[in-house]
Amino acid sequence: MDMENQRRVKEYAEKFGKENVVCILGGAEAEASGLAAETVSNGDPAWAGPLAGVQLGLKAFHIFEDEIKNQVDPAVYEAQVSLMEMVLDVDAITKEVSTIRNQYANW
Repeated sequence: MDMENQRRVKEYAEKFGKENVVCILGGAEAEASGLAAETVSNGDPAWAGPLAGVQLGLKAFHIFEDEIKNQVDPAVYEAQVSLMEMVLDVDAITKEVSTIRNQYANW
């Protein structure tokens, strides 16, 4: 997760309260998605950005996860996401993000 996105997430968590912020990820690889989930939950593991050492405890979901997918208008999901769902390793990505979420999220 780049430094600008880390800054935004931190700002929104402070402004709206951690319990009111959920991060929806869209990374194409399990490892990258897991790192982003860890960053918003437990802090930047690379210690390079605004979330270095900052444990927000936010929940992160990938857009492929049913909890999120089922809340998106099916026509929008079809147009914006479904093609990627066909070519990426959805199981690996969702497993990685859910594992991180269950390990670090505080609520």
